[in-house]
Formats: sequence, C-alpha cells, structure tokens
Amino acid sequence: MSVLIAPAPFLSTRPTSAYPVAPLSVAAHDVGSLLHSGAVAIDIRSQQERDRDGIVFGALAIPADQILDRLIPGSRETLRCADASSRWLLIGVDGHDAEMLTWHLQAAGVPGARFVAGGQMALARSADRRPVAGHTEREWSMFSAH
Repeated sequence: MSVLIAPAPFLSTRPTSAYPVAPLSVAAHDVGSLLHSGAVAIDIRSQQERDRDGIVFGALAIPADQILDRLIPGSRETLRCADASSRWLLIGVDGHDAEMLTWHLQAAGVPGARFVAGGQMALARSADRRPVAGHTEREWSMFSAH
C-alpha cells in the first residue's frame, strides 16, 4: 500500500491511501490511440500556461484545482459525463502535476484516469503533431484542405 500526502492546497489534508489498480501514466506516442478509443483529454494547465505554450486541440480545459471536484462522481460540481468508468487523460505542463491528480482520481474510484508522462512538453516534442482528440480530426482535415 502506498500513502501520499499532497502539499497542493486544493487536495485533501488527510492522507490518501490506495492499492494500485491500473497504470498511472501513458507515453506521448500512445495518446492518439487512447483518445481514438474513447478517452477524454483534460488540459489541467493554467490559462497563462496555455497562452504561453499553446492549447491541446480537443482537450477540455479544467484548472488543476478543480479536477477532483469535476471528475470524481458524486458531488454537485461533477461533470455530468463523469462516472467510475470514465477514461480521463490528464495533461499538465511536464506531467508531475497531473501525476498526483491521477493518483487521487484512481484512489477515489476512477481507475480509468491516466496522465501523459512528460505532459504537454512531451506532446509538443512528439513526432505526431496532429490534434489529440478523435473528434477534431474532421476539423483538422477541413482546415488543412484550404
């Protein structure tokens, strides 16, 4: 059993314990296939970071301090589509911030949560620079045709 006490002010002050139920991370080169199979990309970077480094096409932009409220089923703040079977793919700046949140999501009963190892920095270095979400492929094709 592992125990993590998070220093982030938006996480619980109580220690959180969980048994590993699924891998936490995915490599940048595997992101496309995961999203095409139904996972939902969540960009947890701040607006300043998105302005500076660029957006992640097709990702929902949810600030890191709201992730647990929005993605763990059962609260008034939870997204309507969030349930225990949801497959979230968190994308932070470098992956470190998303790792802790992914761990907390899995500990709270969302085993389909993952984070991109290396975060947006790894996606930016990836050889595949197409939009990361399946639903953006049509729009990407339309823009590149003109």
